[in-house]
Amino acid sequence: MRAQAAELMSLKPDVIVAGSTPVVAALRAETSTIPIVFVQVVDPVAAGFVASLARPGGNITGVTNFEFMVGTKWLEILKEIFPQIVRVAVLYSPKTAPYAGSLLRSISLAAPSFAMDLTDTPARDTAEMERAIDGFVQPNSGLLVLPDATTLSHRNLIIARAAQHRLPAIYPFRYFALSGGLVSYGTDSAEAHRQAASYVDRILRGTKPEDLPVQAPIKFELVVNLRTAKALGLDVPPTLLARADEVIE
Repeated sequence: MRAQAAELMSLKPDVIVAGSTPVVAALRAETSTIPIVFVQVVDPVAAGFVASLARPGGNITGVTNFEFMVGTKWLEILKEIFPQIVRVAVLYSPKTAPYAGSLLRSISLAAPSFAMDLTDTPARDTAEMERAIDGFVQPNSGLLVLPDATTLSHRNLIIARAAQHRLPAIYPFRYFALSGGLVSYGTDSAEAHRQAASYVDRILRGTKPEDLPVQAPIKFELVVNLRTAKALGLDVPPTLLARADEVIE
């Protein structure tokens, strides 16, 4: 990413649209003047990209893709689709999810209200992810996958491993469900890019990034994969299906 960021700077762009925390970090290391608009960053303050959400204070602004309270919603959906669940492993990569601690805290606070025990399951690569999932399998257990570059790039492995162990799992983005994951709940990435496009327009018209507050996501989508639910022997409640933005049959 650093090499690609340096190459991009040589093109002297007027503004850059960037996705994910590692990508923005690589770009930030190369420039402090070219405007950067991000669309897939969970915690830009903790990552050091902006001074605050209201006043970014530099050359970077954009649209966050999650609020930390979404952890409660993930647990709620897991409980609804699999009422027997009592244990949840939270899978993430500490090298590409510097915000994981904040998400984990919100999930931990919400877990007792759903009568769940949490297992913190960091994994940095393919081998660690396989060991983490294989080692967690127990009756009445489920998997919660956090949004980060490593889990996204290894989503097929995670989905296959969850299916192999008949482990109900919830994922952060629609394309996990499209790839065979049981259920996903997260931001609508197309809508986030539309929000970012409005900032690109304003920057090209002369507005400075430091004067554009970081935007929160405005649209979330719930996707249920009924094929996977049937393979796991789960009966998805009609109330959940009625709320779903998309049902894969």
